[in-house]
Amino acid sequence: MQAHISIITLAVNDLQASLAFYRDGLGLATEGIMGTEFEHGAVVFFELQGGLKLAIWPRASLAHDTGLPAAAPGTTKQAATAPGTPSFAIGHNVASPAAVDALMAQAQASGAAIVKPAQDTFWGGYGGYFQDPDGHLWEIVFNPDWQLAE
Repeated sequence: MQAHISIITLAVNDLQASLAFYRDGLGLATEGIMGTEFEHGAVVFFELQGGLKLAIWPRASLAHDTGLPAAAPGTTKQAATAPGTPSFAIGHNVASPAAVDALMAQAQASGAAIVKPAQDTFWGGYGGYFQDPDGHLWEIVFNPDWQLAE
């Protein structure tokens, strides 16, 4: 795994209110809500330094995508055995579907729990989720719209 994180996804309770907070309140640049054509697809991306992106995604959508039950808002402690969707996911974008598969296998061999095996996504990419031994959620994903070096 290359030592970089490309996206941090925060699970939010109200996408419109969170958009207003981050865009209007904190002044983060965004193109606004996108993905509304997909069920569970509405998301907002903010550009941060060094190519890092912050995404806000409805809690129910993150739960739906991972297959984990939705956790109560405000849950701050997650263990690998605790039920529920964590309040955030760390995203690691890679250059190809094969790289997704390789990294998911490496994570599993190292003790990660595969939450959602790598597969085609509803928005045209390819990715999967795992939880590290402490329950932190990682998404490993290939996005055909984001060109990355191998």
